[in-house]
Amino acid sequence: MPPELSTFLIAMSPIVELRGAIPVAIAVYHLPVWSAYLFSVLGNLVPLTLIVLLGEPVSKFISQKIHFLGRALELLFVHTRKTQQSKFEKFGKNLAVIILVATPIPFVGGWTGAIAAFVFGVSLKKALPLMVVGSLLAGAIVTMLVVGTLKIIGNV
Repeated sequence: MPPELSTFLIAMSPIVELRGAIPVAIAVYHLPVWSAYLFSVLGNLVPLTLIVLLGEPVSKFISQKIHFLGRALELLFVHTRKTQQSKFEKFGKNLAVIILVATPIPFVGGWTGAIAAFVFGVSLKKALPLMVVGSLLAGAIVTMLVVGTLKIIGNV
């Protein structure tokens, strides 16, 4: 499998996302920094877009076909909105999505930002540019950390 495709696929995965794809692309596959960054950001954006695009229809389908699971999802969404609304509105929905997507630490990041956008009703038209900005920022942060670390240890 070409290293660019591997990088793209790694960046699509939950938890690892681009924060795992960029170090692998640079340190293991020896891709140029620009290539590692580009394929990681693009790979990261695929599932984020799908989450916001398909979240509503999938949750409606589940609610109609599997009633107990639909009820559980509804309770989860209501509980999440109720407990997190003030935090989400503290920065405003737009900035909150960017911050969540741009934060390159485990269990926070692109997937979390996309799920939050879906749960809090941010439309795809608004969420997509916010997620792009967040992914670009996360990619830049991770790339700088990886390149800086490799320079310190003498591998670049």
